[in-house]
Amino acid sequence: MTGTPAFALLTALACTAYLLAAAALRRRGDAWPWHRDAVFAAGCAAVGWGLSGRLPGQPFTAHVVRHLLLAMAGPLLCVLARPLTLTLRVLPPGPARPGLVAVAHSAPAGWLLWPPVAAALDIGGLWLLHRTDLFALAHHHAALAAAVDLHLITAGLLLSCTLCRLDPVRRGRDLPLRAATLLAAGTAHAVLARTLYATGPPGTAFTPSDLRLGAQVMYYGGDAVEVALALVLAAQWYAATGRRLARSPAGPPGRSRRLSGSARPR
Repeated sequence: MTGTPAFALLTALACTAYLLAAAALRRRGDAWPWHRDAVFAAGCAAVGWGLSGRLPGQPFTAHVVRHLLLAMAGPLLCVLARPLTLTLRVLPPGPARPGLVAVAHSAPAGWLLWPPVAAALDIGGLWLLHRTDLFALAHHHAALAAAVDLHLITAGLLLSCTLCRLDPVRRGRDLPLRAATLLAAGTAHAVLARTLYATGPPGTAFTPSDLRLGAQVMYYGGDAVEVALALVLAAQWYAATGRRLARSPAGPPGRSRRLSGSARPR
């Protein structure tokens, strides 16, 4: 599946826009962590490499590396950099900022950002690509290949945004649902990798060694990205638990024990 130069150019433009926006924010005197610039640049570099770079391995292994860059690692890195938050902070006062907030909090955005829907679009698309004739057809139709690339990137961004919830988007008390969705999506991705270890996509003729290596890269590479997502969820759970304890009348358990001990008559 050949790379799409137009998508690679858009990725480079997105990276440039992010860096310029962060620089403008700092010139204005506002703080914006430098590490987010590096994380977003790394995410764009991963997507750009997947679209137009020379990838390691034989054909199927290279395809799997491409899939990991476009649909998993690149989108996650971009989401961790909080691009929507940066955009809202750098926009001047006017209708653009509340309009963007309204879109992010709209009902359609809420449905797309509901974890099961985002996971179905992402993982379902991967199963459709690898377990139907779509993979073989995309090799012979440039427009279809471009559509597959676009789906991989957008679905990966949507799922990462849905699971991390770092930007100000429509949300609810759904941390357990996000964790369960991550577990289900990771399981479905691992099962897909196991099936590809035995049988390649319909209509293809990859060598057995290439097929097995590609399936292993998909399995363990997917695990690595899913562990990173799990760490984000764990950090959010820890922070939410700390805030809940701080708001409770008794305060944190250790504090309540100290208070009860100091209130005892001597």
